[in-house]
Order: sequence, then structure tokens, then C-alpha cells
Amino acid sequence: MNRQRVRLGDLSVGFVHSLSSALQEKQIDPQPLLEAYGLDLARLSEPHARLSIPRYMRLGHAAIQMTGDPGLGLDMGRLRKAGHLGLVGVTSTQAPTVREAARTLIRYEPLYTSNYRGASGFHEDAEGAWLRFYSISPYNGYNRFVVDTVLASWITQLRAIAACPLSPAAVQIEFDRPDYAASYEAFFAKPVMFGAEHNQLRLDKATLALRNPEHCPGTWRQLLELCEAELEQRTRTRSLHERVTQLLGPMLKGQEPDLQQIANRLQLPPWTLRRKLEEEGTSYRAILNDTRRDLAMAYIRDTESAFGEIAWLLGFSSAEAFQRAFKRWSGQTPGEYRRAQRHAG
Repeated sequence: MNRQRVRLGDLSVGFVHSLSSALQEKQIDPQPLLEAYGLDLARLSEPHARLSIPRYMRLGHAAIQMTGDPGLGLDMGRLRKAGHLGLVGVTSTQAPTVREAARTLIRYEPLYTSNYRGASGFHEDAEGAWLRFYSISPYNGYNRFVVDTVLASWITQLRAIAACPLSPAAVQIEFDRPDYAASYEAFFAKPVMFGAEHNQLRLDKATLALRNPEHCPGTWRQLLELCEAELEQRTRTRSLHERVTQLLGPMLKGQEPDLQQIANRLQLPPWTLRRKLEEEGTSYRAILNDTRRDLAMAYIRDTESAFGEIAWLLGFSSAEAFQRAFKRWSGQTPGEYRRAQRHAG
């Protein structure tokens, strides 16, 4: 049975433009760095070109090393323009309010980025809403800037839509307070809570209701139709096997999800899920093993993550259990596999 390998995720090459702008702002020519990552003008001009998540993390880390500024992600978010997110970014600029613009950026996130770790969320209540970016822990020099860029870019884009100063009511970030913490407070004009449960911004009701002076109802409706059509096209052919695989990724951290948990997420009785997977020629255990194997190989090959971190991310009870499973899958230890991949590269 042919099946697509699980990948860590990818994003539009449009994300690279704000990184370039951040380097240029510091009087650094971004071209040599971009070309070293295969990102020449032709590549950046392709309408559907994507960059793998691990490659983006290495690119961002390299840019931080070049500038000596660990807070570079905040600058990247500040310099993000609507067009960098393609159709979704342009659609958000026609939203009637900040609320609808935020909903647009999050609902259509799959059109400009995908990550097996999860998806962002818009959580509204009677007093306001949280804009939540999913967890990408454990954190290190290769991924903290991603959280910084996402949260800063959301505020940057919503400020542009409201055409007025706009500050979140609260900012919460999962990782511990970094050395450059003062940069957050300067950008968000708000104290930031570090070591929080989620990466998220809080917008109050008054902020959500701010109107967009550039809103044109007909254009807004037409752009929404285009986004919906593209989103539907991306999801309509997904098999149950693929849907289970997609659910598994974010649920693996620190645990091994069972069939009951997946069935609950799919709103199916466990026996129905089991039967439907059998009809597709597979089983829950096979999908779990395949997903873990593919993600393990991708993590070892494409990231600098320690093997203990990878074991936790894939829900193994210990690093030793992970090492044994990996040797069974590949015939090599994780260390041997990483060295072989480095030499092959």
C-alpha cells in the first residue's frame, strides 16, 4: 500500500520576506543567506512555493546568529505584510472588523502553513477572545523566534486593519522569560506572562469591534469564497487514515493516545473507527507506529532536537523505549541514523 510519509510541516515562502526585511533593517544583505537555502528570486516568486518547517527554523536561527539579536522574531512579526500570507492575508485586509480579520487569519491558516503539531485557534467568550498559537515545545534557539513572529505578526496585521494603535489585553507565552524579554513589552505595550499554559493574545470586546475603514463588502465576500474553495479543495480528499494521522501528531506529546481518544476526536464509536480503518486496509496500531516512525526520522534528520526530546514528543515512556523502537524500524540507532543523514547531505 503506497502512503505519503508524515512530514513536520511547511509554510509559504512569503514568510521569508519579513525575515529579509528584518536583516535589511539591520544593514545586513539577506541575499547570501537566502540563496544558501535555495531561496532565490525565482523561488520566492512562485505562487504556491512552500518551505519546510525545519528549514525555516534553521534559516531563522542562522539570521539570529548573523544579527546577534535573539529577539529578531519580534522584528520579523512587526515587518510582516498582509501580502506575505497570500490570499489569506489579502482577504483579512477587507474584513469589516478586527474580529473578522482575526477569524480569517486563523480559520484559513492551512492555506499558508501546516504543522503536524497543531493549528492556531480563535477562542471567543463574552468578554473578548484569545488568539492562540499551538505549542511547539520543547523550546530552543531554533523555535522561540517562531512564537515571537506569529504573535507579533497578528498584532501588526490587526493594527493595520483597524488603522489605529491597538494593544492586546494580555500576552502569554509558554517558554520561560528570555534575556530579551524587554523587547516584548516595548512591542506589545503590555507586560508579558512567560511560562504560561499557552502561546496566546487576548483582545477585549472593544478591540474586536474596531471597524476597518478599507472594508468593501462585495470584495470581502468574493475573497472569502476563494478562501473557502481553496480550503475545501485541500481537505475533501482526505481519507480516514490521513485524518487519524493528522490528529495523532499533536496528541503524542508525553503520552501514547489510544483508539478511544482518537474516536472521541472524530466523534465516532471506537468500533466504527476500527471497522472503517480495516476497510481502508489498515489499523489504529499500524497508523500509530507509522506516524511515530516517520516523525522520528524527520526529527532526527531535519532538526537538532535531542533524542530524549524526540522520545517525549512521540509519546514514548522513556528514551530507551524510543531507542529500541527506532532500531527496530530502521536497523540503526538514532545516533547512527543522524550521522548517516548528515554525511549523505
